[in-house]
Amino acid sequence: MKKLLIGNQAVATGLHDGGLGVVSSYPGTPSTEITEFLSKYDDLHSEWAPNEKVACEVAFGASLAGARSACAMKHVGLNVAADPLFTLSYTGVNGGMVICVADDPAMHSSQNEQDSRHYAIASKVPMLEPADSQEAYTFARTAFELSEQFDTPVILRMCTRIAHSQSVVETAEVIPAVLKDYEKNPAKYIMMPGNAIKRHPFVEERTLKLQEFAENCIYNTVEYASDNEIGIITSGCSYQYVKEVFGDSVSILKIGMPHPLPVNTIKDFASKVKKLYVIEELDPIIENHVKSLGIEVIGKEMFSILGEFSQKTIADAFGVKAKQSVSADSPVPNRPPMMCAGCPHRGMFYTLAKNKITVHGDIGCYTLGAVPPLNALDTTLCMGASISGLHGFNAARGESTEGKSVAVIGDSTFMHSGMTGLVNVAYNATNSTVIILDNSITGMTGHQQNPTTGYNIKGEVAAKVNLEALCKALGINRVRVVDPYNLKECDTAIKEELAAEEPSVIISRRPCVLLKSVKALPSLNVDVDKCKSCKRCMGLGCPAISMKDKKAVIDNTLCVGCGVCKQLCAFDAIN
Repeated sequence: MKKLLIGNQAVATGLHDGGLGVVSSYPGTPSTEITEFLSKYDDLHSEWAPNEKVACEVAFGASLAGARSACAMKHVGLNVAADPLFTLSYTGVNGGMVICVADDPAMHSSQNEQDSRHYAIASKVPMLEPADSQEAYTFARTAFELSEQFDTPVILRMCTRIAHSQSVVETAEVIPAVLKDYEKNPAKYIMMPGNAIKRHPFVEERTLKLQEFAENCIYNTVEYASDNEIGIITSGCSYQYVKEVFGDSVSILKIGMPHPLPVNTIKDFASKVKKLYVIEELDPIIENHVKSLGIEVIGKEMFSILGEFSQKTIADAFGVKAKQSVSADSPVPNRPPMMCAGCPHRGMFYTLAKNKITVHGDIGCYTLGAVPPLNALDTTLCMGASISGLHGFNAARGESTEGKSVAVIGDSTFMHSGMTGLVNVAYNATNSTVIILDNSITGMTGHQQNPTTGYNIKGEVAAKVNLEALCKALGINRVRVVDPYNLKECDTAIKEELAAEEPSVIISRRPCVLLKSVKALPSLNVDVDKCKSCKRCMGLGCPAISMKDKKAVIDNTLCVGCGVCKQLCAFDAIN
């Protein structure tokens, strides 16, 4: 059967059709849809885990039990899952296990440009990299067989363009999910030093076998041109750009298994072309491997180590004309990202900015509090770092920061990796104030459930974490809840908690306005006769408010009636 699928749906379909039994993931763009699509199947277990480390460990446990398992995450999520990953390389698997990771060149929705191929190399785990939806399906489906054949987890590497672009997929017959027998094997699965040291030779032997496998496998393919003047070694999305620019006029070695890379296949390909190039996004992984074989090759001296490539990138580098698929007669205006009209985080950020508070930020849609006109954040590092960073900041500066700095973190991010930071605040006793922005959903990645929402991945009622009780159990005595739509309440809470002589938590609680369960209130309007053009309401950065003819105007198609702007108007012009 042929279907038109985005890459992430193709991965999900391939995993399912390959006999998947259990999937556990944490949402992260551009990987999120893999697990969302898998949750639609009733013949397997799917779940959102609190973080990627937990998800990877759940997948390992399912594999140990004999099921084919998977977990999915974005590239920075693999950092969180790195701890189990490296030891999983030693233990190997029982049922096949696939770790799906999606890189984000150009940082469309990420805080860095990280090349996950380094993890495959460092952990000595095989990696597959599809170049379109058909390969995403095929590679995901066959990854289980590869995993079980070589007793190893397999990393499936996607990127933003492959994950979210569509192409035709021809599916194969579904392999039913079955459980292999589980046998107790302490020497294989208990990684205490005495056992682990005996597993390391197995890993090295496996790598040699995988390298031999890479020489003649379905994942690496060769396309020869008639003249063989130019040979290009490429992979993933770069392969598509090369084909669009050159068609069949150049010879191509497409690498679908970037670790371990083949040796003889590359040598043979290089010997048959007059000039050899490597075209790969991000780091020169393939290029350095080719050079290590003593082969002369042109790579990063022509292509940047930064960002995404495109047809134009390739064409310009070779001095040929790129095909223009889209042309714009006039420049498109910039549309910087901003918090939605009625976003519950806006009132809290406005209050923090007004009081000139140093704000340690975190990962989520509330990171948009950093943009003008709020300019409310001072730092954003990684998931959970706001609380730990605040503690270190206050520990270093002591009395000079008392009453002047806070951490902000979302409810989902708090469950992901904020709890341990809060334990550290309580245990090591810095006078730190943490604000949990509880919008009742995992917002930035498209409204996924989390342990604080009371629903699981399928929307079924599930155990719900009580944030107030949890914070108190973690050692925080001062815990209070505020409505971020109430500016006076937010202002009072911030000042009182910053003045307190012990750690505290403020839970800023109001559901995301985009949730289906949230009903908008009637739109507000501006009385132009009362408006004095002070622009105080513009300081909120609400996209529903603008200035027209020197008077504030509210777009009633955007306004949800939150009333925050009304609280700022000294002239009672907003009603």
